Amino acid sequence: MSSTTRRPADPASSHRAVENLIARYAELVDDGDFAGLGVLLADATFKGSGEPVRGREAIEKMFRDTLIVYADGTPRTQHVTTNIAIEVDEQANTAISRSYVTVLQALPDLPLQPIVGGRYHDRFERRGEQWLFTERRVRVNLVGDVSHHLRQVPAPR
Repeated sequence: MSSTTRRPADPASSHRAVENLIARYAELVDDGDFAGLGVLLADATFKGSGEPVRGREAIEKMFRDTLIVYADGTPRTQHVTTNIAIEVDEQANTAISRSYVTVLQALPDLPLQPIVGGRYHDRFERRGEQWLFTERRVRVNLVGDVSHHLRQVPAPR
């Protein structure tokens, strides 16, 4: 097969690659690896509660400015992503996904508890053999005690 001949698409492989990106995001946040998040989302627009953020440096800065990090270098959280629905368009080299997120947190003076519940709406693009985030939209539906997680706690609605 020549280097210009395109291999047939493998939908299962594409689904797995997108699912791995979703899981990688959770790992990086929970590890406090904001530089890694900048790299992961370098080609994406991140839309959360503030203005949309785009680009590696801007995304890394947004996480550093938003999340409290503890002595172990982490925000002491665990992001649990469930109900993942992925739709891949192999012809267009794009994918979208929807999922739920529950954020748990525990500290020596804070018992393990859910602090946030919400949804992710993501867009992806395949470039060559690699899938990349192109957009992550976060919609928070449920908010618990985020005073140990966010540098500025949002005002109640």
